[in-house]
Amino acid sequence: MKKLKVGVIGVGYLGKFHAAKYAKMADVDLVAVVDINKARAVEIARQYGTTAYFRHQDIADKVDAVSIVVPTADHFGISKYFLEHDVDVLIEKPMATTIEEADELIGFADSRGLLIQVGHLERFNPAVVALQGIVKKPMFIESHRLSIYQPRGTDVSVVLDLMIHDIDIILNYVQSEVKSIHAAGIPVISRHVDIANARLEFKSGCVANVTASRISTRKERKIRMFQRDAYISVDFANHEITIISQNGSHGAGIIPGMDIKRLCFTKADALEDELASFVKAVRNRQPPSVTGQMGRDALSIALDIMDQIQASIKRFLQY
Repeated sequence: MKKLKVGVIGVGYLGKFHAAKYAKMADVDLVAVVDINKARAVEIARQYGTTAYFRHQDIADKVDAVSIVVPTADHFGISKYFLEHDVDVLIEKPMATTIEEADELIGFADSRGLLIQVGHLERFNPAVVALQGIVKKPMFIESHRLSIYQPRGTDVSVVLDLMIHDIDIILNYVQSEVKSIHAAGIPVISRHVDIANARLEFKSGCVANVTASRISTRKERKIRMFQRDAYISVDFANHEITIISQNGSHGAGIIPGMDIKRLCFTKADALEDELASFVKAVRNRQPPSVTGQMGRDALSIALDIMDQIQASIKRFLQY
């Protein structure tokens, strides 16, 4: 089988891991890593046995597909360049800075038969995968994604950095349009919003309460879902899933008529699974697991949340 020629654009903290995963794949040839930091590009290229470049324009004729792992503000321009040169792209989330940019990328890719996969890594989290077929028409969802402060990622708000992961997961489970959004948030350390909460009301009747913070004293990643026949709780940090569901009996128990199951999921390499999925989609010319449209939908809600937060901050400062 002919190896797929792949490049990584941007080999900072996350891009380095993209390069490492591709370098290990038997059916992939990591032909290039690109970074404007020349020393960094050379270091990563030497580490993974490939060639360093300092301009993304220099590798368009050398690759079949690329991972774009650069600051969000550069996603559109670099992605558009590679699509114009008939190269499939995996774009780290958020896929763009505006809906107009996202729509232009999707429309152009579709017109050329090219693939866009958006890097919503949590879709490949073993807990999220394990819940396929278990979560059915949830009516209430509550998620918390709290992190200790790190300078990395503060080029965008916590909504676009962290909350967008849960927005994407929730959209995947609910499968309904959002009817209304109520949001609040504030910058505390960085110049962008560092803590935010949003209440999403869907046309299906489902309500989701989503909280994200990057200024917490501890890490917490939990999601709870209520549906007609079950309550499902996922603790990502402790690798535990609790499912409380009807068993059809009326016997005694902690909750009469309900079974309580506690499942443990093994820690897996979600990034490796994500990149393997992208490679498979490119090779087989099939829609990726997280399409450009899915990335666009999550971005749209995240931007609406940010618009509400910015408006509320402005009113607060004028009060």
